Amino acid sequence: MDSNRKTSIIVGTLFIIATVATLVSGLFFWSIYDLDYLTVVSTNETQILISVLFMLTTSAAIAGIPIALFPIIKKQNESLALGYVVSRVFEALFFIVSTIILLAIFSLSHEFVNTSTPVTTYFETSGTLLLGVFDWSSILLDFPFALSAVIINYLFYKSKLIPRWLSLLGLIGGGVFLAATPLLLFGVEDATYMAAIIGIQEMVLAVWLIIKGFNASAIDS
Repeated sequence: MDSNRKTSIIVGTLFIIATVATLVSGLFFWSIYDLDYLTVVSTNETQILISVLFMLTTSAAIAGIPIALFPIIKKQNESLALGYVVSRVFEALFFIVSTIILLAIFSLSHEFVNTSTPVTTYFETSGTLLLGVFDWSSILLDFPFALSAVIINYLFYKSKLIPRWLSLLGLIGGGVFLAATPLLLFGVEDATYMAAIIGIQEMVLAVWLIIKGFNASAIDS
């Protein structure tokens, strides 16, 4: 098995890991949105820590994708290839910020429960601020994600490293989500569903890379 084939398998696997870990982490941290979350979070220690582990896994997978891809895509356009690396690294950093904030909420909940006479207003204010930062970081990471999707699928489309129908689907999906992402800043939660196209395309891409790999003639050209 040559190095390019190994790279395609690694990249495809990382795409799947990033997506699955993101979805799983979301299943475990929803207690932070409970009305009595300062108490509930402290009683769901295992769930929060599992969520943290999966979020860290997501961050590592996101950062690993462009690192693995760079030697191949830089042959097509080195500037755009660097742009892809930078955008995905920023996405991973925002995930890490979200993870740190989640741990801060976890620590705050424990302090609230263990304090004999807690100043409720103080804890509620601190918790509200932390939840706000958590939500904003979750929104802000969508920008580099959508931008990276547009960049990589443009490179794929121009180079024919993968079938053009698949890279075109990624261009459309990434472009739609990139255009919709600013709406999230204004509280339009339905805009999140605009990520469906690129989400599906990434999973199809991942399976394609694992099974078929890159177009060898496109790499050598």
